[in-house]
Amino acid sequence: MVTEALVPAEDDVRLAALHRYDILDTPPDGSFDRVTALAARYLRVPISIVSLVDRDRIWFKSRQGLDDVEQIDRDPRLCASAILQDEPWHVADAALDPRTLVNPLVTGPLGLRFYLRIPLTTYDGHNLGTLCVIDREPRTATDDQIATLSDLAGMVMDQLELRLAARRIIALEEQARHHAEEWAVAAQRNADTLQDGIASNRLIGQALGLLMERFDLDADRAFVVLKRYSQDNNRKLNEVALELVTTRKLPSPDAIPRRSSR
Repeated sequence: MVTEALVPAEDDVRLAALHRYDILDTPPDGSFDRVTALAARYLRVPISIVSLVDRDRIWFKSRQGLDDVEQIDRDPRLCASAILQDEPWHVADAALDPRTLVNPLVTGPLGLRFYLRIPLTTYDGHNLGTLCVIDREPRTATDDQIATLSDLAGMVMDQLELRLAARRIIALEEQARHHAEEWAVAAQRNADTLQDGIASNRLIGQALGLLMERFDLDADRAFVVLKRYSQDNNRKLNEVALELVTTRKLPSPDAIPRRSSR
């Protein structure tokens, strides 16, 4: 269980910010490994870590000098307290510093003495974890070293933001593609309906022409005949028209209305 004093008041909001990057439990990544390698080399330390503070654990996205450790419980106070401070945290000799002298990372097998961490802070002010460097010998970091490590922490956040932006762009592109496919299907459906309507009207026109020619009717009377023939046979008008055009089987002359004599 995490000590309550080490949990921010709005930790659920911070965790939501962490999870939006979808970075936890992802495979090793050269972009982050280059940062930790550069940090370790520049400060001449054996251990360098990009850590992210989850609800009950601290997961290492990248690590130099800790090959067999992927994560630790959140309650080793030295790491869990990382999200509580917005400024760099510098411990020159953890065995003498009252803030750390009883910490298990100091008294245990790791034997931590020097510790410098920079918070990984999002654009909206949430501390996700740290970029930290560790040595088993006491030492003091210079202002330039602290500034350089801060720049490297900024590079870590830049990578996280770039990846988040890329995922959002991919999601928008996928959404746009889906909408385009839906539009294409609807457009094709409308085009098919239009083509069917044109073909149907053409058939009806041809059928009306046959009726007008065969029975000497005007267009209005021919349409009355075609409509009555459709109703009598309980069929659609275009189906009746297709039959008349393809079979030339015309209605009985008795069903044909004649022009009224004047």
